[in-house]
Amino acid sequence: MPNHTTRHATAAADQIDPGRDCPLCPRLVTYRIENRGKEPDWHNAPVPSFGALDAELLIVGLAPGVRGANRTGRPFTGDYAGVLLYHTLIKFGFATGSYLERPDDGLTLRNCRVTNAVRCVPPQNRPTPAEDKACNPFLVAEIAAMPRLRAILTLGTVAHLMSLRALGARAAAHKFTHGAQHEAGSVLLFNSYHVSRYNTSTRRLTPQMFENVVAEIREFIKLDH
Repeated sequence: MPNHTTRHATAAADQIDPGRDCPLCPRLVTYRIENRGKEPDWHNAPVPSFGALDAELLIVGLAPGVRGANRTGRPFTGDYAGVLLYHTLIKFGFATGSYLERPDDGLTLRNCRVTNAVRCVPPQNRPTPAEDKACNPFLVAEIAAMPRLRAILTLGTVAHLMSLRALGARAAAHKFTHGAQHEAGSVLLFNSYHVSRYNTSTRRLTPQMFENVVAEIREFIKLDH
């Protein structure tokens, strides 16, 4: 018979994903409809998380890219941001297989799950504070549905703030800084600059900087390679 924790996680899992036609954010709904008209074969809907709910690590990005996850339906898949992310996860044992920038590439996550703070693609890749807030209950439910969660890797300031909000932690006490770690209840937050093309091309984030953060997470979780 399932225990209280299991029942709680199961109930939370039912609230993780917005429906395909989620109506919460009018601006994002309008943009979604426009994209469906232009590219009817694309995903063009809230992007579901990737990876198992029993993972100890959750990676939180900002929002789907219009030609990336919004097109393919898998987080960080189809545009440049996924290259550094998934190649690093493979290198440190959090993923197996090959990342070929498409959802049928056979890539499998290991003790790791990937999501976005905002599930729908926003115009100019910039969700508004109201959209961040409207989507946060899905992240709350996701965290509640992960019974073994120990670490959250936040990619960028917004993902960090939305993760803190979901955990009920005060933002003022946990300032985002690349490479920083923050205790939030039973979860340890690790900060990294976002793996965007802009950050990597300007060398605000180098592969070595990102690998250093993931190496610290691997040591914290004690993942066997």
